[in-house]
Amino acid sequence: MQNHNLGYPRIGSQRELKKACEAYWSGKISQEALVQTAQSIRQKNWQTQQAAGIELIPVNDFSFYDQVLDMSLLLGVIPKRHQALAKAKSPLDLYFAMARGYQKEGYDVTAMEMTKWFDTNYHYIVPEFIKDQTFELFGTKVFDEFAEAKALSIPAKPVLIGAVSYLLLGKEKGKENFDRIDLIDKLLPVYIQILQKLAAQGATWVQIDEPYLVMDLSDKVRQIMASVYAEIRKQVPDLKIILAAYFAVSYTHLTLPTIYSV
Repeated sequence: MQNHNLGYPRIGSQRELKKACEAYWSGKISQEALVQTAQSIRQKNWQTQQAAGIELIPVNDFSFYDQVLDMSLLLGVIPKRHQALAKAKSPLDLYFAMARGYQKEGYDVTAMEMTKWFDTNYHYIVPEFIKDQTFELFGTKVFDEFAEAKALSIPAKPVLIGAVSYLLLGKEKGKENFDRIDLIDKLLPVYIQILQKLAAQGATWVQIDEPYLVMDLSDKVRQIMASVYAEIRKQVPDLKIILAAYFAVSYTHLTLPTIYSV
């Protein structure tokens, strides 16, 4: 039996990430220094887990802000008001602008909404969807961190927010009425592309977090959840999937093909 954990604290033992982010936002350190601090925290976390005997070590559980925002950047779900920044700024500055807003250098861009993560005191940045929403591989964080872990001989297990939960965690925007869960047909091919790319990099296990499995789901969402994982199994047959949820969860009326559930 292999052991693993779902994720690891990312702030650093002395709150190094918080201090570095605040220093970067105030212009006291460079982006390079911030990135180096983040890399140091990640690598210490991986090595601590490896020394403790963890056999599948989570990668991409680290975040500068939150994992839902990470997924938005990975999928290119960038609100229209932030798109000029996407062309003018680094991906990390765009990321922070989406979370915090950006009011300098002639820009006056408001932040995305923040809300509670279910019934905890943690928060996440709410994805914004429009009716004709498109998805594409935009960010590279999960691939970069998996490659970083492999280079250190870490037995890495990439972690991703599940496609269904990602849509349900967001909000519909714009004047047209639509149900964001119906965007799954556009999202799933890109999501599968991510999994295929991870498999090509050498990943054998991937953890997919579907926290909405703890909620009372409609029959429509239940059917979508089952069909999504059937398609993932079909398109990435050799990749081993750990399907993770939090708190108490029931899989009643859900048939998930060859998925390891925790």
